[in-house]
Amino acid sequence: MILITGATGNLGKATVEFLSKKIPSGNIAVLVRDENKASDLKALGVDVRTGDYHDKDSLVKAFRGVEKLLLISSNDFNDRLGQQKNAVDAAKEAGVKHIFYTGVSMQNFEHSALKQIMGDHFDTEKHILESGLTYTFLRDNLYADVLPMFIGEHVFETGIHFPAGEGKVPFTLRIEMAEAFANVLSSEGHENKIYEISNSESYSFQDVANALSAHSGKTVAYHAVSADEFAKALSGAGVPEAMIGFSLAFATGAKDGDFDIPNNHLEQLLGRKPSSLDEAIREIYQ
Repeated sequence: MILITGATGNLGKATVEFLSKKIPSGNIAVLVRDENKASDLKALGVDVRTGDYHDKDSLVKAFRGVEKLLLISSNDFNDRLGQQKNAVDAAKEAGVKHIFYTGVSMQNFEHSALKQIMGDHFDTEKHILESGLTYTFLRDNLYADVLPMFIGEHVFETGIHFPAGEGKVPFTLRIEMAEAFANVLSSEGHENKIYEISNSESYSFQDVANALSAHSGKTVAYHAVSADEFAKALSGAGVPEAMIGFSLAFATGAKDGDFDIPNNHLEQLLGRKPSSLDEAIREIYQ
């Protein structure tokens, strides 16, 4: 039995859908907090189990009989590490044989503006190692799918105003990450390995502007504004302070090259080259 957590989210649901095409649905289980929100998953024929990261006993019950567990990282920044430690401890108690964890692909971590935001990922990996469980770390780079959040919904009219300088990121489509995860879960030979789930090429925000221009037929300019200019613009638009800090941290990380570690792990797991930036832009803005 393979169980996937966070199965009602975009990444989890897509992974389940790919996996159900590779193995019988009866061999797949999912963890959800609210069974009423999982009707589409039930329609696939998978075993829907309820549990809460804050309730370890509910997780132990949900993880019984599971051989492989895909722990998709929590998006609750208030106590992500505590929740994920609960999940790891519950997996061990329930007899799970192999845990797969979706972390983050970064370099220069100790000096990164994102250390406080992303530190939980590496602390979770450490906890998994200390648990003694067989592991596979699936370290995700930045989704191409988050570009609209960073560059704004009116980008074709305003251009890109983002303080990322000339920094580059190997932007990757989330759907292709999900496909790779399904390939890993449905095959063997991934024990105690680390995969950096990144595109094979990195792209600057000028490259993003060029791709948007080619897609739309309009000239989309990239303005590498300062952090202060960016923060003032967001504040003037009524964006909450916490979200401004979040966006600035990612912009600084991109500017400093924290994500600029392209590699061929994703290509190997997919069995083909991942989508280029141009292809990703067409997918996102179609």
